Amino acid sequence: MSFADLKNKSGSFDALQAELKKIESPTSGNSFEDNRFWKPDLDKTGNGYAILRFLPQPQGEDLPWVRLWNHAFNGPGGWYIENSLTTIGKNDPVSEYNTELWNSGSEADKDTARKQKRILKYYSNVLVVSDPKHPENDGTVRLYRYGKKIFDKITEAMNPAFDDETPLNPFDLWKGANFKLKIRKVDGYWNYDKSEFDSPSELFEGDDARLETLYNEKIHSLQEFVSPGEFKSYEELKEKLNKVLTGTSVKGTVETFTPKRPSAEEQIEMADKAFAPTAVKTSTDDETLDYFAKLADET
Repeated sequence: MSFADLKNKSGSFDALQAELKKIESPTSGNSFEDNRFWKPDLDKTGNGYAILRFLPQPQGEDLPWVRLWNHAFNGPGGWYIENSLTTIGKNDPVSEYNTELWNSGSEADKDTARKQKRILKYYSNVLVVSDPKHPENDGTVRLYRYGKKIFDKITEAMNPAFDDETPLNPFDLWKGANFKLKIRKVDGYWNYDKSEFDSPSELFEGDDARLETLYNEKIHSLQEFVSPGEFKSYEELKEKLNKVLTGTSVKGTVETFTPKRPSAEEQIEMADKAFAPTAVKTSTDDETLDYFAKLADET
């Protein structure tokens, strides 16, 4: 999509709303050191604040976000931190193993499945409008990895619950709005409830020259994170899972854990329903994968 087409379509986001409906329907190589990413920095009390502007989809891509599922857990053979093949609609050995555990009827198995459940992250481009802790980031275009809580804020802005609220496309350069990210530590977990979108405003006061430069030269590809090349093969993941679960690297041993292979769609649906965090306190919106990766590096 050219910059001119982008401007002509400003204010129209039917396609994004249609995609939200798909996401809301249940049927529908990790990098932790990439300096293209922006991350909030908290103060000593556990609070954080920044102003971000979500940016439109990169040229040649359909959506201003991508969804990526991961697994991150520890076992006798070390850490398992890998992208889930269910992201790209394929069978994944961890989802298969979790499904078997859940169907065993054992509460201990169900607890294990919950601890190994998929972690959902969204990736978008943002303009860092204000980062008080790191003002050197102000004005930079960065990749932002975030969880369901923040995506729910985006969903609510695009599809408001009340008739007196006007739908807002946060990714629109002209009719979008700045996002005031407010983080608090509540019971040891990051809480985003106070975060909110500001009133709609033109980015850069509608300066087309600056907007075109940003759109054509600054926005990062998102599809690279969900391209097939970013995922290990089923066989590689199965071998890694076996090593983590048993402490050995004998190929094929995981077959004893997964005698039945549900389809990728069944894996996703069962995981989303069965492994919902009802019995285990989890935080899906903080930098969970960064935390697990740091732990893995320390062991």
